[in-house]
Amino acid sequence: MIIAEVVRSGFVESVHHGSVAVIGGTSRGDVTSPVFPRSSNKPLQTVGMLRAGLVPRDESDLALISGSHFGEPLHVRRVREILAAAGLEPGALRCPASLPLSEQSRDDWLRNQGGPERILMNCSGKHAGMLATCVANGWPLDSYLDPKHPLQVALAEAVSDLAGEPIAAVGVDGCGAPVLALSLTALARAFRRLVEAAPGTYERRVADAMRAHPELVAGTGADDTVLMGAVPGLLAKGGAEGVVAVAVPGVGAVAIKIEDGAMRARTPVLLDELRRLGVGVPVIEQLILGGGEPVGEVRAVR
Repeated sequence: MIIAEVVRSGFVESVHHGSVAVIGGTSRGDVTSPVFPRSSNKPLQTVGMLRAGLVPRDESDLALISGSHFGEPLHVRRVREILAAAGLEPGALRCPASLPLSEQSRDDWLRNQGGPERILMNCSGKHAGMLATCVANGWPLDSYLDPKHPLQVALAEAVSDLAGEPIAAVGVDGCGAPVLALSLTALARAFRRLVEAAPGTYERRVADAMRAHPELVAGTGADDTVLMGAVPGLLAKGGAEGVVAVAVPGVGAVAIKIEDGAMRARTPVLLDELRRLGVGVPVIEQLILGGGEPVGEVRAVR
């Protein structure tokens, strides 16, 4: 079903189809078929790491491990520190080499004659957490991305448990780690479990760390960072291909999949759903430009 439209100069130029699972409100589209949540699974995987024995240096590291960081200096430094605390070097990472997502950080890195490195990849925090979990258990490091590795088996069990349904499919994510398919309803349900868990539980520790340190979950100006910084109690984690999951304790949860994977449609739909749940959200515009000036927007439709 159409859930967003692109308006240019008052004319509807394009539309985006998708599905929206809402706990505490009205869902739309297909919310029971599996999708790959991509990086929206990260907080659930972090819970799995804690269950498997990960001991973070401090709680804020859980935010970075659960995030898709922008490669800003504080992010890169913390990934190094997580690895060092486990007795590892950045060379242990098996995510692909990349440049920072942050334009400023990317420009600064290139200006200093740097090139793509694994530690700059937006998933390197998750990978550092995975490696630290392996070290804590004495598990092999070179094969930590294999779905049959004890680490990945433990993470899949945790994700399925939090989601309340079996994993429907296993794929290879952009960072090389396994990506686990769930329904949007299950994803929303899992996020609600994180924010409504009892204080001190693994679930609540992950949610609390992300909400206390939104700058480590994404980066300067990123939607996840802005939302968590502006709305008390809100937990947000976006994923590639038009996925995002959000939960607010005592209110509900939302999980969205844009069918064609367009990232531009994700936030307008999310903000509309949160407003309908009575959540006060900041203005995050997705503008359409013409001649370098705003001439339209991407907006939610019902």
